[in-house]
Amino acid sequence: MLKILIGVTVVAFIVIIGFLVIDPDLNPVGTANSNNITEVSNQNGSKYTIEGEVYKAGTYVLSDGITMHDLLEAAGGTTANADELAFYETAKLKAGTTYYIASKFDENDICSKSEISKVNINQDDAQTLMSVTGITTSIASSIVSYRTENGIFNTVEDLLNVYGIGNATYHKVRNYVILHQ
Repeated sequence: MLKILIGVTVVAFIVIIGFLVIDPDLNPVGTANSNNITEVSNQNGSKYTIEGEVYKAGTYVLSDGITMHDLLEAAGGTTANADELAFYETAKLKAGTTYYIASKFDENDICSKSEISKVNINQDDAQTLMSVTGITTSIASSIVSYRTENGIFNTVEDLLNVYGIGNATYHKVRNYVILHQ
């Protein structure tokens, strides 16, 4: 019985090591996320963080005054699942901010062939915005008021400037909004 237990343990260990060699992005339990890569492109720049549907999510030190295109280029580009309606490549970015590239398809549903239903925060009325879980009547009104007073949202992260939207609400709704058609 002891020999069988030792044999099973050795085989399990070899299989785990094999998977780590085959897929180096696979993280063993308890290790840090390998996607949080920091790359330095310019020692005199500012820090910009990107996450979501990019090849190399992480924090990058880039020159000031960059656009989303520059940050996406540093992150290796977007994945095939990136929703290109959820960002403007020409948007000017603020240093020290974390930017998110939303998914087009539900990442938890591997076989999904239908896109996630999203609302346009730059065009839709308050009633339509409320179809997203997490956007209440008051938040929908605040979004409409904000864009009336300040112009269009250039990044999804601009939602954090809207009265009533904090980090929790932002994280809940960021995958369900787009910026343009």
